[in-house]
This record gives sequence, structure tokens and C-alpha cells, in this order.
Amino acid sequence: MAKIDVSSFESEVEVRPMRPDDFEQVRTLHRRCLPHDKAWTRQEIESHLDHFPQGQLVVDYDGCVVASSSSLIVDFDEYDEGHDWDDVAGQGFIRNHDPQGDTLYGIEIMVDPEYRGMKLARRLYEARKALCRQLNLKRILVGGRIPNYHHHRDKMTAREYVQQVIDRNLHDPVLTTQLSNGFVLKRLLPDYIKEDTQSDGWATLLEWANIDYRPSHRKFRPSRPVRICVVQYQMRPISNFDEFAQQCEYFIDVASGYKADFLLFPELLTTQMLSFVKSDRPAEGIRELTAYTEPYLEFFSEAAIKHNVNIIGGSHVTVEEGQLYNIAYLFKRDGGIEKQYKLHITPAERRWWGVVPGHNLDVFETDRGRVAIQICYDVEFPEMTRILAEKGAQIVFVPFCTDERHGYLRVRYCAQARCIENPIYVAISGTVGNMPYVEQMDIQYAQSGIFTPSDFAFSRDGIAAECTPNIETVVVHDVDLELLERHRKQGTTLNWLDRRTDLYELRLKNEATQEESIVVTSRP
Repeated sequence: MAKIDVSSFESEVEVRPMRPDDFEQVRTLHRRCLPHDKAWTRQEIESHLDHFPQGQLVVDYDGCVVASSSSLIVDFDEYDEGHDWDDVAGQGFIRNHDPQGDTLYGIEIMVDPEYRGMKLARRLYEARKALCRQLNLKRILVGGRIPNYHHHRDKMTAREYVQQVIDRNLHDPVLTTQLSNGFVLKRLLPDYIKEDTQSDGWATLLEWANIDYRPSHRKFRPSRPVRICVVQYQMRPISNFDEFAQQCEYFIDVASGYKADFLLFPELLTTQMLSFVKSDRPAEGIRELTAYTEPYLEFFSEAAIKHNVNIIGGSHVTVEEGQLYNIAYLFKRDGGIEKQYKLHITPAERRWWGVVPGHNLDVFETDRGRVAIQICYDVEFPEMTRILAEKGAQIVFVPFCTDERHGYLRVRYCAQARCIENPIYVAISGTVGNMPYVEQMDIQYAQSGIFTPSDFAFSRDGIAAECTPNIETVVVHDVDLELLERHRKQGTTLNWLDRRTDLYELRLKNEATQEESIVVTSRP
């Protein structure tokens, strides 16, 4: 990267929003500025742009990214006085970004070593201040490293070092810049980034107050209710697709009447049609259901729009490129369609039908928050739900199909465990009834329900609502996303915040390269 011509600097430099195609340059910048730190991954950058694009800035010089800045909005009252970088930065993904917060928190600012002395950091700080005023936020906070401290730690404490920098007796490339840009020291933070050996783990919490801030008349944060309707669906012999659609639309109309935001149907919902799709072998019959994929998609998509409800249409077994998959579809009430493949295939599915697993684990944006789908057996693997929570899922929908009580209890107990571990809400929906002469689908057992974390703020026993076992019915319940967020930060136990990410990590290996896979761990 060639050094810039100072004479043309003012006319060429541009502070602009970060774009997805800046990733490689930002990653290179990170390596140049912090060679001992792990550079941003593509997933982290994409998450920043997804959650708070206004807060991600770069300095562009003649097509080259020479500096960058990352930030998010938080309600700082919800953070511990001794918070660390992982906590406030959402482990690097800023999924804790809170548009209703009052504080712009800066988590990273970088200037290419070849371009230092050009006041690029000042431009980024000024851009942050402008954003703070524009959004009417109370202040900017930054947790600043003190990278020159390692030269002096044998002679003085971190407190003494910081005072020497404030008194201009010492120079620190980070703290000196922040002080010169109008930030005021609030306190020292020990173990802010434990791996920052240059700062010996210390950071300075600095504040810039927005004197143009117009206080709100009330700070009370309202609840964010989401109404969920779960169908406990009876499998019964039918003669054609229209009968199937008629039975489903009855429940869609019920959910719409209760003004539900989401309606959940069970796994393998369309196998009801095996009662009229005849074949000599189960593997042949299940593949013939592919012929009904288009009518199925068309019916549920139109119903979601017509009845103004987001529908998880159970799951439908279909053939794609010669492979048989078990797929759950999300039909949004704005007309969008998403899908989640079943990732873990039961021995019975594999043996009877030849179903193969999918490979993508997705979180879906909806008009009522971020949701995910785990099909039956998938919820019995805690790693998957943990990754979904890391990706921002607040509600996980679990369509399931079990033939007897032992299988049902595996799904139920695992669903409740996932609520506690992450914490999230989990809704499960199963089939009941009988399908005579349909192999592998002849009997059903279910007690569908909606589950919560286990704490005082939620329903007793962590059960928001549940059906009577083995009858066709629905349950409807409101879950509160705001209550969930408060519980994550202030619950009796803090399962999410107290994870020992210094001891273990979790990777999702199927996205791009292994180097850029999602890493659920502390930032090295």
C-alpha cells in the first residue's frame, strides 16, 4: 500500500459507511494494526452491518480502506460496572445492539500504521459524534486499550500510568488520541480484553457527553410481546390435497382470530397425504409427496398473507437434486418464504425413507424478531441451539413427530433445557392420532407447548402453555422479548454471560472456509 500524497489528502479522503465488499480490506487493516489479534471474520462484519450499519465506518483514500470504526448502541444501565469487551461487543457480533438504548459504544477503531499522523482517527471520532447527535443519544463510551503500558508496568500501576498520560508526561497512542478528541476518563476496567498483553488486560472507560441530548420523558422500556399459536394436529386418513388444505386452514383461521404473530404446525405434516398416495414400498411413497410441493408452498404462502400470520408449516419431505430432505418452511405474512433443512436424521428416517441431512443452520428475520427452526431430533443437540442463539435467535420453533412417550419426552426435556442454557423461548408442535396402513406413521404421541427460561420472571416450571396430551387442539400464549433480554443480563443465574469461553469454544464449520467459520468464544 503506497503512502499517500499529503498535498492531495484533503480532496481525496472520504469517511463513509462500511460496505460488505470492504471485508477483505478491513481484514487486512486489522492485521496491520493489531497483528497479534484475531482479525474480524466475515460473519462478524456481516453481523455488524446487519444489526447497525450506521455505526460501521471506514476512511477511504482513493479506493483503499485506510481506517475503520465499529460501534453499537446499548442501554448502559444493563451492563455491569466491570464489564469486558466480549460482554459489550456481543462476543464480536454486536447482536446485543439495542436501538432503544441511550449510549453509542465504540468497540474498535483502527488506522493503518502508514497513515497515522493524518488525523484519520479524529475524522472517525467526529463522525461518531455526529451520529450520536443525529440519533439523540446521551453519550459515547469507549473502552480504550493502553498499549504502551507494557513498557512501564514494572515501574508503575495502570492507574499511575494513565495519570501520567493525562498529565502529558507520557504518550499512549490510544489514550492520548482519545483524550485529544474530547473524551473524559470515567474509570479503569481490569481484564477488559484478557489477551491484550500490551495493556496487561487494562482498559480505560472514557465518555464523550452529547450536550445536545434531549432527554426522553420516560426511560421505562415497554414490553415486546409476541403471540404464538401452537397446533397439536391430528393425523387422520384423507382423500386428496384439498382435504389436507381445508384442515390446515381451519387452524390458520383460528390463529388469525386470536391475532397470533406465529403459527406452528408439526413435523411431517404432509405425510398425512400418504393415506391416499399408494405405493408398494415406504421409500417410494414418501418420494411421491414431492408432487405436492408446489401446491403446499402456494397454499401456505397465500394463507399467511390472507390471515396475516407468520406460519411455520410443519415440515415437508421432498426431493432436491435426487436427494430426499426433511424441510421446514417459514411462510412470512409479507409473502416471503424461508426454509430450514433437518440436520440430524433419525435412524428410522434413514432406514425407512432414505432421508439425508441438510447442512445450513439459519436464523430468520421477521416482523416480530429473530427466529429459528429446529426439526424434532435437531433440538436434542445443544450445540446447534447455542449457535442459533449466538446468531440472534430469540424464539426457536420445533415441529416434531414422535410415535410414543419416550420419544416425545426426549424432545420436550431437550427443548426446556435449551431455554435455560441460552436463554430463549422454545415452542414445540407435534402430531397425534392414527394413520392406519401407513408404515412408519401409524401411531402418534404428543403434548405440544411453549417453554421459557426457568426464573421468577417467567411462568412456573418454565412452561408458558401446554396442550392436553394426545388430543387435537391449540394453545396460544404471549412471550415477551424484552423480558427475555432483561433475564439474560439480570437473571438469578446468568447462563449466557457466565459461559467459560476461556475454556471452550464452538465452531460452525460449513460456512466459507474454516478460518471464517462462526466462533463462539472470547476474542483472542
